[in-house]
Amino acid sequence: MGMDGTAGVVRSYDLDEGWGVIDAPEVPGGCFVLWAHIQMPGYRSLSPGQSVRFTFETPGRRQDGYDHRATRVWPDVA
Repeated sequence: MGMDGTAGVVRSYDLDEGWGVIDAPEVPGGCFVLWAHIQMPGYRSLSPGQSVRFTFETPGRRQDGYDHRATRVWPDVA
């Protein structure tokens, strides 16, 4: 994972619950993402199929069924 984070694709995002899942080879099984970690102004949300960059941690306990948890997420503009 470089300074620019890991490239991923949003698998799902529940607007009502404020969380979703990002897929990338570096996070087998998916990476949990909470709205508070999305780096964008205004209402923070993601859309399924959206390309993102993210940093993550593997805390050693599952977060809502996922081994990995995003610490920062931002839309991939490249």
